[in-house]
Amino acid sequence: MKRTVLVACLVLVLGCSVLFAKGATEEKKADGSMKVALLLSGPANDQGWNAVAFEGLKAAEAKYNLSTAYSENVGIADGEAAYRDYAAQGYDLVIGHGFQFGDPAVRVAAQFPDTKFMAIESNSFSANTASYVMACEEAGYLMGMLSSSMSKTGVIGIVGGFEQPSIVKVVEAYKLGAKAVNPSIKVLEAYVSSFTDVSLGKEAGLSMADQGADVLSHIANQAGTGVIKAAEERGLLATGDSYDQNSIAPNTVMASTIYSVPALVLTAVEKVSTDTYVGGVFNLGMKDGVVDISGYNSFDAKIPSEVKERIASTKDKILDGSFKVPLIETRTTK
Repeated sequence: MKRTVLVACLVLVLGCSVLFAKGATEEKKADGSMKVALLLSGPANDQGWNAVAFEGLKAAEAKYNLSTAYSENVGIADGEAAYRDYAAQGYDLVIGHGFQFGDPAVRVAAQFPDTKFMAIESNSFSANTASYVMACEEAGYLMGMLSSSMSKTGVIGIVGGFEQPSIVKVVEAYKLGAKAVNPSIKVLEAYVSSFTDVSLGKEAGLSMADQGADVLSHIANQAGTGVIKAAEERGLLATGDSYDQNSIAPNTVMASTIYSVPALVLTAVEKVSTDTYVGGVFNLGMKDGVVDISGYNSFDAKIPSEVKERIASTKDKILDGSFKVPLIETRTTK
């Protein structure tokens, strides 16, 4: 496929402007390569949601010889300023990793029509802004099945970050998956209104343990590592999110949801490099290879074969389209 090479040719008036986030780094190249920036809600090394996006940026950098930059710990109120800062510096593509970056991207995009903007897991778009949405609920449903199957107390818990559609849809699917296995299972849920506060995540996890939960799950980015630590401290089981988090607590984390964010980043960069990037909302799931679950690691022999077979069968049905996990983006009653 013939590829049009985009050359950054903005004047250097803004060349000395300061990167928005304190942790931002820029790797300028002298060859005029395409410039791509990434906004993260937490640290790039969180072994979860932000880590997989950072992996995508590095993969795209290597494949396309990009000039890249990234900002860590970009808060909800700061997304618009971060987008504007990178756009003003002449970046060709600016990616916000999370639902909260959608609306700010659209607002800034109107001021920089020649820059491409992207938000992952959002539903906002414009002529030069695209949202790439993963069917994370598909993997969340399977984690609910696993958690319910492995619970001995009949009580499990899941902790979300912010109560927003991209998080709620996973929590609700988790509850449905759990009840598909055991209709009488009690599912505790909590939203900690943070993606980075590990102590809040741990506090929520310990509270659920005090209420009888013997399996803890999360979709809370870095805050979710606190949930895993709570399970480890109490000798409970847990599931991870976004990344194979068994390494965080090998005797605690049974399996994790896996989101192939690098595939989304590479797709977006490819489209910008070939001048085929368009605005819109694009949905991708298991059948597209961007959503999955990890292996069971050290728990492979501990999880009954019938449980693994039931989960594998449900995954096959998701893949062939014979079963569709309901998409619920508003919190239901407990």
